[in-house]
Amino acid sequence: MTAAVEAAPGTVVAPGHLAHNYHPLPITITSGDGAWVHDGGGTRYLDLLAGYSALNFGHRHPGLTAVAHAQLDKLTLTSRAFDNDLLETFATKLTALTGTEMMVPMNTGAEAVETAIKIARKWGHDVKGVPADRGTIIVADGNFHGRTTTIISFSTDDDARRGFGPYTPGFRVVPFGDAAALAAAIDETTVAVLLEPIQGESGVLIPPADYLPAVRAACDAADVLLIADEIQSGLGRTGTTLACELVGVRPDLMTLGKALGGGILPVSAVVGRADVVGVLTPGTHGSTFGGNPLACAVGIAVVELLETGEFQARARKLGAHLQARLDALVADGSLVARRSVGLWAGIDLDPARGTGRELCERLLARRVLAKDTHGSTIRLAPPLMISADDLDWGLDQLTDALR
Repeated sequence: MTAAVEAAPGTVVAPGHLAHNYHPLPITITSGDGAWVHDGGGTRYLDLLAGYSALNFGHRHPGLTAVAHAQLDKLTLTSRAFDNDLLETFATKLTALTGTEMMVPMNTGAEAVETAIKIARKWGHDVKGVPADRGTIIVADGNFHGRTTTIISFSTDDDARRGFGPYTPGFRVVPFGDAAALAAAIDETTVAVLLEPIQGESGVLIPPADYLPAVRAACDAADVLLIADEIQSGLGRTGTTLACELVGVRPDLMTLGKALGGGILPVSAVVGRADVVGVLTPGTHGSTFGGNPLACAVGIAVVELLETGEFQARARKLGAHLQARLDALVADGSLVARRSVGLWAGIDLDPARGTGRELCERLLARRVLAKDTHGSTIRLAPPLMISADDLDWGLDQLTDALR
């Protein structure tokens, strides 16, 4: 193979035929089981990333793969030109789990966010009475909601945004965690506020406990929709079914994804108030694959796993242990800071001791998989089914890598 060559300023063409839009760690995974994966040489690694929460239930959860195998022998796709026998059941179960009224099935997280944006704008025009093409949505800096053209238009991540203009108008960016700034940005054109309850891509940034309640109050006062992006934070990760439950806030719309597909296939949804989601009518929105029978079968099985509360309880219990271990590393100076909730943590390394990427490479050498985010920050998001012993072993490797 030939070496990568410089094709144009700022552009690198990698060898082979795969676009170079990722810079993965030097490992090729060939199989996985629970919290562990193997490379082609048979070396075993502990997965502390869990597909950015898409693998909340681990690799090849037996209950989920059994459902998928059974459905493969029945029906996989009909398109939305026809109903399938699992779609209404999926909608009923998912709305019951989330305490909502109506669902729009989609595929990826970014599609769910795009769907929520469309719903909010149409609700703003049809119900609130905002003039056509004037509806605005308030978002937070440091956000990550996907990488479509519309979504990167309000991103503050230069890597995601630079070079992809012209950008979609209609968004206002305010500081994350500052409810007063958000309230001040609302005007007569505002149709919605779109936020992550906890910013995952930014390093598991947790806002003050009074932030989301204050945002909810500001939205209520101005007749504005609150949209919570629970794609990474939802479905058990924080020790609750939804991160918004931690502060007692009920959004008008929520976007779900990642774990909803059980680590098997992309499944996402928008759930929320029926009078809001109901602004969509035939022809106004759709997806050929959204709500396909295979996705519904797996989605139903995921909801049933969460209905028992077992995984939420595991996230709380193991999360408390994770927090204690990380606090010890902060106390002895190995880490600058940790932010954690449930079985999810962002940890900051002293930049003088290396970058997040370098720490992940040291972990890889110790057979642990994690992912850096910005600068000297990495995220830990173990599968919720991880054993206490495996979690401790992984944290022992982290301690060794830091010291």
